[in-house]
Amino acid sequence: MSLENTINDAIKTAMREKDKTALDALRAVKSQIILLKTEARGAEVSPEQEIAILQRMIKQRKDSYEQFAAQGRDDLATVETDQMKVIEKFLPAQLSPAELETEIKKIIEETGATSAKDLGKVMGTASKALAGKSDGKSISEMVKKLLS
Repeated sequence: MSLENTINDAIKTAMREKDKTALDALRAVKSQIILLKTEARGAEVSPEQEIAILQRMIKQRKDSYEQFAAQGRDDLATVETDQMKVIEKFLPAQLSPAELETEIKKIIEETGATSAKDLGKVMGTASKALAGKSDGKSISEMVKKLLS
């Protein structure tokens, strides 16, 4: 089942349960999927694009959360974290730091990287291999740590 169908089913459930926070988050995801389909002139959205949409939306909510928390707007910060939790349910399981380190060590061995000079080569491979399983910031920090 595609992400769009899964989201539609979740929207119906949220409507029945009168869960406004989930409904807002799910409608935002559906909106982004429809926007992507429109830009692609009706072409199907690939699983990689779906994951990218979800990750981008989570990142936006994290940024908003940080801004609201810094301004003392806990009411709005709570809404952002609640929406983040709803969106995260549709992402593949995220790697723990230990699992991420293991995967990146494998990638470093495969690419033959030995120093920080090879950061770009490792990051390119790691970003593709770990798409959806970890965010870019975590991958970048781990690669820098292992190469230095």
